[in-house]
Amino acid sequence: MNAAVVVNEHVAGLKVSPLSAHIGAEISGVDLRKALSRAQVEAIRAALLKWRVVFFREQFLSHEQHVAFSAQFGELTIGHPVFGHVEGHPEIYSISKFRKATRFEGQALLRPWTGWHTDVTAAVNPPFASILRGVTIPPYGGDTQWTNLVIAYEKLSAPLRAFVDGLRGLHRFAPPQGASGTEAFSKAVDDRTLVSEHPLVRVHPETGERALYVSPSFLKQIVGLSPRESQVLLELLWEHVTRPEFTVRFKWEAGSIAFWDNRATAHLAPSDIFDLDFDRQLYRTTLVGDVPVGPDGKASVAIEGSPVGAAAAVAMN
Repeated sequence: MNAAVVVNEHVAGLKVSPLSAHIGAEISGVDLRKALSRAQVEAIRAALLKWRVVFFREQFLSHEQHVAFSAQFGELTIGHPVFGHVEGHPEIYSISKFRKATRFEGQALLRPWTGWHTDVTAAVNPPFASILRGVTIPPYGGDTQWTNLVIAYEKLSAPLRAFVDGLRGLHRFAPPQGASGTEAFSKAVDDRTLVSEHPLVRVHPETGERALYVSPSFLKQIVGLSPRESQVLLELLWEHVTRPEFTVRFKWEAGSIAFWDNRATAHLAPSDIFDLDFDRQLYRTTLVGDVPVGPDGKASVAIEGSPVGAAAAVAMN
């Protein structure tokens, strides 16, 4: 952990309870329906920087309260720059069990890292954070997992860290290998194409830490390497970042909220829910992010599409 990140766990009764060695903490003693004090905002943000993802229980927020809580930590983006937003609530994205716009056809080639991703890395400025609220939750199943991309970088051997420090990769929305996009998916991606080149190692803008920025679902190739070289290296890195000891698993309840630092994590949405008869409904907001910068000081570059932010929200309304 970055020694500079200090969490004041005694601010207005706020308590931070870590959940694993490297990632995840539950925060209690705060009512997110109300405006937070400056000290509470600072304490929650410090916990986020230290533990990468923080969780809250029994926070039964409306859409309006969800947006208000999120806005205390940054500027909100449109719900999703490719797949839209909840009608009447442009800042909110619906994550339901059967999202037509993100469904695929055919059987994807399943690997240990299949489904893991960092949100919207196809954009040149991916969201700095995502805030996910559970509303309709199955009685069992449907857990979400997160991994710490900073510790993953630190646990690489020194020679491999030195090698990946100078590499860059192309990120885009595309169906997983072996599957094809549904008509809704293909239309959304064609209408709002996003392709960006990011460093494989991202320097965190607040802590200065280096994170292995290798979103398995969106990173398609490493720039300058042959297809075989790129495939082998990416599979090695994807396998590495999803090592169980780098992760935390969260069991949702109605009223649960997960708030994660998109600059230092990847996460895995559950697939077991499709083997259950229960419904599942969550809602997400995202906060405008900066353009990633690598250890060499070079920033990410947009190949196609525009930055995600206030201008994008205006364009979609």
